[in-house]
Amino acid sequence: MKITLKLLFSLLMLTLCACATNTSPELNKSDKQIPQQQDRSTINQLGKSDFDRMADVEIRENTESLRLLMLKLYKRNPHELQKSTSDVAEKMVNWVFDGSAQHHFQFAEINNLQDTNAIFLAFNPDYNGDRVLPFIVGMHTMLLKAHNDKTDFYLTDNLDPQRIYNVARNIEIAAWKLSNARNENGAFYLLTNEINDKKKNLSFEREVGKMIGRTDLYAIALAEKSQRLISRVMQNLATALFLPF
Repeated sequence: MKITLKLLFSLLMLTLCACATNTSPELNKSDKQIPQQQDRSTINQLGKSDFDRMADVEIRENTESLRLLMLKLYKRNPHELQKSTSDVAEKMVNWVFDGSAQHHFQFAEINNLQDTNAIFLAFNPDYNGDRVLPFIVGMHTMLLKAHNDKTDFYLTDNLDPQRIYNVARNIEIAAWKLSNARNENGAFYLLTNEINDKKKNLSFEREVGKMIGRTDLYAIALAEKSQRLISRVMQNLATALFLPF
């Protein structure tokens, strides 16, 4: 068991490092930004286990992926940004993620909906508001709820690997909707990947893939550590239902 846990720990940390989201334009393309605990040298770390630190990295890197996805979606769908603000996309993204102490991810513009309810709103044909906002807010609050609404973890925390595994499946379902859902005229609700004779842009797919990989691997490692079984679910993404978390 100890050997297995050590292998899982090493594999998870390598994966989290490989999946680290690099949003800094100052770094070269060949550089990798390795996730680090900002307070790793403080007494705060005495109350954390290795798995607590892994949870810190997993939720932080997934949040960075969502920030990047939100920015990309607004750049690809500028008309959606205009429904919410006249500011630039970067300012809108910062307001959503950095202003959580004020708005708590509850926005009147989307009827204060969160998690899967907000994601459904993003693809509701009767909804005429900014579709990027409910999609990203739904994804982020779904992740938070599966982590007991926390982003900083300690020895006293007790995360459920099944809930985290289910969220990984829900991310897959949400990603399928994002890439395939169309309105009554056959147009995509939101433009994402672009493949044509002149351009091939799969950055949305890659970023979501990173999120799924991080979340899946942490759920499996946590299940091994806590000796809990994960009920695995196979669904057709076209007809799949969001799993409880």
